[in-house]
Amino acid sequence: MLQDLSLQFGPSTVGGLVIGSIYALVALGYTMVYGVLRLINFAHSEIFMIGSFAALFVVGLIAPAGPLSGIALVGMILLLVVAAMAASGGAAVALEFLAYRPLRKRGAPRLAALISAIGASLFLQELFALVVIPEVFDRPGRIDTPVPRIVDRDTVFTLFGAEVRTNQLVIFISAVVMMVALDQLVARTRIGRGIRATAQDPEAAVLMGVNINTIVRLTFLLGGAMAGVAGVLYAMEFENLRFNIGFVLGIKAFTAAVLGGIGNIRGALLGGILLGLVENWGAIFFGSQWKDVIAFVILVIVLLFRPTGILGESLQRARA
Repeated sequence: MLQDLSLQFGPSTVGGLVIGSIYALVALGYTMVYGVLRLINFAHSEIFMIGSFAALFVVGLIAPAGPLSGIALVGMILLLVVAAMAASGGAAVALEFLAYRPLRKRGAPRLAALISAIGASLFLQELFALVVIPEVFDRPGRIDTPVPRIVDRDTVFTLFGAEVRTNQLVIFISAVVMMVALDQLVARTRIGRGIRATAQDPEAAVLMGVNINTIVRLTFLLGGAMAGVAGVLYAMEFENLRFNIGFVLGIKAFTAAVLGGIGNIRGALLGGILLGLVENWGAIFFGSQWKDVIAFVILVIVLLFRPTGILGESLQRARA
């Protein structure tokens, strides 16, 4: 029994790191928007979905004959990432402009914004199921849409006795690079100072010359762009997309943000990785069908003892 569990530990760890890095990228959007606006953007899961389908659209245009390698693979990944970031970032900015800004201007309560977010989420799901997928991809809208394989799944090396495949290595490295880049942007640049100032005290930020609307747009743009990258990596790992792929993954990413300390960028990163590892390790003992349950039980336990999450500091306190 113990030997069987030890044999499963390595593959579960590798799988947990891969899916956890995707959770972390999506969680960044939740945590940034909450840090600035104190708003839970439940339509962010569909921003992730838009990025994944944008990547699929580009792959369909180029139509590679098979898995790529070397410079061709790097170029393809960069192209997909740029396309997905543009699509998801643009969709996030449009969502803020159409669904949230009118409510902010009218001083509507946060509950109104929350309901608007849920409505936008359902609208985007049905838009893709009924219009975008059938018309653009010529596929039935409510079944899985396959993604052509662009990265080999050859074994690169072993970790804890588990084989680490090429696609898993590409996914994890890409996610880490994007997460570090965002963390440094917020911690070191003028844009980041504006975001942190707005998160700390919007009134004082305005007095210091910060344009709140610009900062809010940039926050949605950056969070949406990270979700777009996550969409590319998700498509690369699972090779199947669906109009509602963001639903469960979005809830888990939100869980990761809360677990790490919502409003804290590094907390989102930590929460995503931990959530991916814990649910995969838990599946060793209880079975993969219990993954979702395990994730939420861990969240409840953490919040019972530390309601602010593991790091539990605000976005404005992020440091290099």
